Amino acid sequence: MSPSSTVSGHGRLGTSESPEVSAEKAAASAEEIWPTKDFGLVPIPKRLQYNPIKPFHFGILLNVSFGFGSTFIVANLYYCQPLLIEFSKSFNVTYEEVSRIPTLVQAGYLVGLLLISPLGDLVRRRQLVLLLVATSTTLTIGLAITKNLRVFETLSFLVGVATVTPQILMPLAADLAPPDRRASALSVVLSGLMLGVLIARVLAGVIGNFTTWRVVYYMSIGVQSLVLIGAYLVLPDYPAKNRDLTYFQILFSMAKYAVTEPLVVQVAIINIASSACFTSFWVTLTFLLGGPPYYYSTLVIGLFGLVGMLGVLVGPFAGRVIDKLVPWYATLIATSLLLVSQAVQTAAGGINVAAVIIACFGLDVARQSQQVSLSTRVLSISSAARARLNAILILSLFIGQVMGTSVGTEVFVQHGWRACSLLMLALQGFQIIILLLRGPHCPRKRWFGYEGGLEARKHVVSEREKAQCSGEREVKNDPEAQKEAPTQSGEGLQSDTS
Repeated sequence: MSPSSTVSGHGRLGTSESPEVSAEKAAASAEEIWPTKDFGLVPIPKRLQYNPIKPFHFGILLNVSFGFGSTFIVANLYYCQPLLIEFSKSFNVTYEEVSRIPTLVQAGYLVGLLLISPLGDLVRRRQLVLLLVATSTTLTIGLAITKNLRVFETLSFLVGVATVTPQILMPLAADLAPPDRRASALSVVLSGLMLGVLIARVLAGVIGNFTTWRVVYYMSIGVQSLVLIGAYLVLPDYPAKNRDLTYFQILFSMAKYAVTEPLVVQVAIINIASSACFTSFWVTLTFLLGGPPYYYSTLVIGLFGLVGMLGVLVGPFAGRVIDKLVPWYATLIATSLLLVSQAVQTAAGGINVAAVIIACFGLDVARQSQQVSLSTRVLSISSAARARLNAILILSLFIGQVMGTSVGTEVFVQHGWRACSLLMLALQGFQIIILLLRGPHCPRKRWFGYEGGLEARKHVVSEREKAQCSGEREVKNDPEAQKEAPTQSGEGLQSDTS
């Protein structure tokens, strides 16, 4: 069927389609020919080419592929941390000089979050992912072979900038997954992300201990190349969103969301506090287990990361539970579990190792469940702005990590493990207070309140919304009912104009 006949067909059926479908098909017919090549050069596999008539199915295989891709890409940010001593020997410099490397990688990542991840709302995401993975892989080749510290530092910064692929995949998963599976889809990608954070340090430490540090980066080149090939073979092509906006308008609207949307502000505050607590726990855990009464070796301390990995593996199962609940309640449950786990650590973390193990597992499971529920809530605000909304979430997480590392370490060194744990316990309680300021169904533009009731079951809320929409259509088609219907001015009915 030719594009012109498709358009005319759409015109004949326009009266029986919903406004959303009509708008989607109008956008679909805006281009006569959909791209069949990446970057105008490399053919896109036919089954992955965009077809507005037959949308691509988002199955478990693609979802898991997103998760594994996130694992091996985000690991770029953490390979360097256990290798600093080896760097100082190889480059013949002091520890102080090589200590800049992790900072530069994280600084590059921050730049990428601010300037590159919002592009997910502006350009074709398949091409963006392929370009980012190819760039980070190429830069890693330089890391593996250079013998100059300044070149290594520059490349580390640039690798950090390019390592935002998971932040493109996260909102893409939210776009592709059905609404009743969105939390599950996000939990799989997030599990991959957190697994990459944990496994990178373990792999780099073990490989660096038995061979040279360069082998770590050779391995990274290999796994990133596999991700690049996998992305080419499984990632579907979708048209760009927000074609009417420029890059600078996208950046401005992201800043606008960060200060004018009550839900985004609330979630960002919770995310900062929670990330600070989580980071502080893992950073100071080394000090706690290496000193009295434990005096564990570095190897034994590293094994506690395996407990964290078990918590990560529970994440997808938690996502299935979150899919059945209104996300606000999932956040409340997860934050309460964070509070309980931190209380266990505060009570006996420096006395009995069993308390540390319980806290490790509880904090990992609860933190991941909380992050999935928070992401599900925020990414539901606007399907056209998910990349920007996700960037705000990750930026708040990044701020919390910096706070947790600096403040947690300072308090632990100056006042001991219990004082540090008490401070984090107070921050966990602060999160619940912030969450309770807005109820589960508070209108989008309200800063405080419990309008909309307290219903916790998602399917009940969905049925109510369907019944309400059906009633509104009946009123619209009945002139007599329109005269009797009250004027609705609730903020929940306002459209997204950002």
